[in-house]
Amino acid sequence: MAISVTLSRASDSIYDYKLPWKYQLFRDVLREFLRTEISDTVEYYDKAEIFPEVNIRKFAKLGYFGIPIPRQYEGAELGEFGYGLAVQEITKVCSSHGTIIGAHTGLCEVPIWLFGNEEQKDRYLPDLASGRKLGAFGLTEPGAGSDAANIKTTATKRGDHFVLNGTKQFITNGDRADTFVVFAANDLALGAYGGISAFIVERSFGGVSTAKVEKKMGIRASTTAQVVFQDCPVPKENILGSFGAGFLVALTALDGGRASLSAGAVGGCESALEIMIAWVHQHPKMQSLQSVNWMIADTAIDAHVARLMSYESLEEVGVYFERLARGEKIPRPDREAISRHTAMAKAFCSEAASRSIERAMQVLGAEGYTEGSGVERAYRDSVISEIYEGTNDIQRLVIARDLLGPGSGNQQF
Repeated sequence: MAISVTLSRASDSIYDYKLPWKYQLFRDVLREFLRTEISDTVEYYDKAEIFPEVNIRKFAKLGYFGIPIPRQYEGAELGEFGYGLAVQEITKVCSSHGTIIGAHTGLCEVPIWLFGNEEQKDRYLPDLASGRKLGAFGLTEPGAGSDAANIKTTATKRGDHFVLNGTKQFITNGDRADTFVVFAANDLALGAYGGISAFIVERSFGGVSTAKVEKKMGIRASTTAQVVFQDCPVPKENILGSFGAGFLVALTALDGGRASLSAGAVGGCESALEIMIAWVHQHPKMQSLQSVNWMIADTAIDAHVARLMSYESLEEVGVYFERLARGEKIPRPDREAISRHTAMAKAFCSEAASRSIERAMQVLGAEGYTEGSGVERAYRDSVISEIYEGTNDIQRLVIARDLLGPGSGNQQF
């Protein structure tokens, strides 16, 4: 059964966080769209494990595929903070929809905006920001997950183009994307720094195929695919950023992705809290149970701290990205500090969301365990946020190695 979330007070009075008016307006319009057009469909898409094509077209039509992208490329120009707010609200309703839009925006569009030349940005960003085309990010491989520097996909120079050969694993939107940002080794002997390049790859180039689509425990309406590049020809003009500097492109994209992922986890905390409060209001005798009161209080604490960490991270990344977009050279200590902060936000917020959703299931009991409650789906979905875009173990390594400094094996992943 669906839990009716009707609070005695407005949600914002619970969270007590005031946003600038333009973000309030943006968030409120998005909330209404999610309430009227999306929320009633998500259980169907999850249960059927069907990509929500109709919903995605609606998001695209309203401009939600280009939130951080400048207006000159058909984006909304609301920065990383606006994009994070959107991920928070969308994930609060459905993690699958948040994952689809997150991979498209944060991992495909943003790297092209930050590292692309003007010709590349003019060619690719308008179609991506408008949602006319769907994007994906190809870094992970069967033998290179957390150890992303160990990728084996190769880029071989042949005349005026490169030929890509290799397999990418667990690629969100991989079976449907029109445009990919793909990472391949131009020289395996050089390693991560100097030996990996980033490429903008169109499916229409040829040599791009889907080997399989994964069956998953959660985020079932989001497709996750193994993508094979077999003699895929890529024009040399499609190198993204400097040749051999692809690993920096990947790390930068993942920094932004972790900040927005933390915002999505805030949505998970908020959803769990609102469901628990609504349930207890509907069952007043539960208000006398200390254990229930404590679970609600602990979830409110998690939601509050997660929101502060996430919003701070989004603001910091937003400034960082604006500097990159202007062509500034960012000192390595600054980059590493941002990586540490986004790793902290991602690890804490994702685990806070999992704790909060588990508490909601405890409060609702058997009702929370059943399909249609919203909690059961959220419980299955929440686990992935601790795994993708760098497992939380990797986040802790990034944090510790940056704090410990030279002599601690302090290399970036």
